[in-house]
Amino acid sequence: MVKDLGALAAAAPPAEAAAADLVVLAVPWPQIPDAVAGLPRLDKTVVIDATNQFASLSPNLEIADLGDLTGSAYVSSLLPGARVVKAFNSLHAQFIAPDPCHEAGRQVLFLAGDDADAKNTVRDLTSEFGFAPVDLGTLRGGGRLIQLGGPLSALHVLKQD
Repeated sequence: MVKDLGALAAAAPPAEAAAADLVVLAVPWPQIPDAVAGLPRLDKTVVIDATNQFASLSPNLEIADLGDLTGSAYVSSLLPGARVVKAFNSLHAQFIAPDPCHEAGRQVLFLAGDDADAKNTVRDLTSEFGFAPVDLGTLRGGGRLIQLGGPLSALHVLKQD
């Protein structure tokens, strides 16, 4: 995969990757506990949670039952000290890969989190990439809107500039 991504990409063990100032968590839902197991405390690290709570995929699609907990609240509970921002999970991959700037506007990127500075970091970074970030509030309130089954999940919107 690193070869396909090009010269600026590199592979690293999870603990080394987690030492960065900003980390993107983008693994299948059932693999999250193993992916974060043994990581040091992520104090001040901004973690973009791009996961969706698919307990299983096709042909027997199943959404994990978290009760009253949102997916990102669960992820946050596994990453003590991390400043978790939910983003990218509501967009289909084929709409993330190409240029988010279109003739009709920029691809809206919904985000949610409990740390205002972390959300600002993600907002600024994704805006530089060409997205039109929209802050939906907290991991609980905003996260519920963009997680699987939420009214904004898989909703692709362009912001006219």
